[in-house]
Amino acid sequence: MKIEELVREWESSAKGRMSAAQYTIPLDVESAARLAALAEMYPKRSTEELLGELVGAALEGIETSLPYEQGTKVISTDEQGDPIYEDVGPTPRFLALSRKHLDRLLAERAAQP
Repeated sequence: MKIEELVREWESSAKGRMSAAQYTIPLDVESAARLAALAEMYPKRSTEELLGELVGAALEGIETSLPYEQGTKVISTDEQGDPIYEDVGPTPRFLALSRKHLDRLLAERAAQP
């Protein structure tokens, strides 16, 4: 979800799967003030929910902004028949590590009574 989509999401109060892991983060004063403003504007959302959704949107933004580095292996062709080369940049590694940790977190969650 992109940052600009969060307000619509907050308005509709949708929820996602939550991790059991808890994180404590320090905020600079300006960020804390902005977070307090959002919490006041969207009282149906807890501060923790707002932070979680903001972090999720930021992580999605990072994923989409990782640089593409063209490899030598052709993995597909586009509509015009031109080759599409594998990405050998950081994106595939980030996606693989994300899947690994998602699998671990889901397994931990399933193992809880």
